[in-house]
Amino acid sequence: MIVRLTKRDDIPALQEVLDGTELFPSEMLPDMLGGFLADAESPDIWLTCEAEGKPVGFCYAVPEQLAEGAWNMLAIAVLPDLQGSGCGAAMTRHLEAMLNKRGQRTLIADTSGTEDFAQTRAFYRKNGYAEEARIRDFWAAGDDKIVFWKSLSAS
Repeated sequence: MIVRLTKRDDIPALQEVLDGTELFPSEMLPDMLGGFLADAESPDIWLTCEAEGKPVGFCYAVPEQLAEGAWNMLAIAVLPDLQGSGCGAAMTRHLEAMLNKRGQRTLIADTSGTEDFAQTRAFYRKNGYAEEARIRDFWAAGDDKIVFWKSLSAS
């Protein structure tokens, strides 16, 4: 498994990841990646996980507005057949190391409180993230927003 910065050539394979996970509509991906791919100075971070030479997962993080040294991992996804293989953990560790090297302090990740996202919440806990906040009925009625937090100095 290799974790590296995302390239334009990764888009079709990463759209397959999105189609498999239904994290968000795959047709949104090219526009979302556009600024990162076009601007070497983009503050955003897009990482791709490769297995056997093929992109099989991605991670997307941005600096939090108006916060010093705080970042938000907005998306992480792995092909369903490869979930649990270590790809997600490898991308998370790579992102944490990059941010730590840049002197950043914290990384947060938001997810849903529904049963459909129980595996996602377990992933964050397994990788050293603490459930820091719950905002009731955030995503929809009965769907809480769960905020996970990790100190980057401990990575």
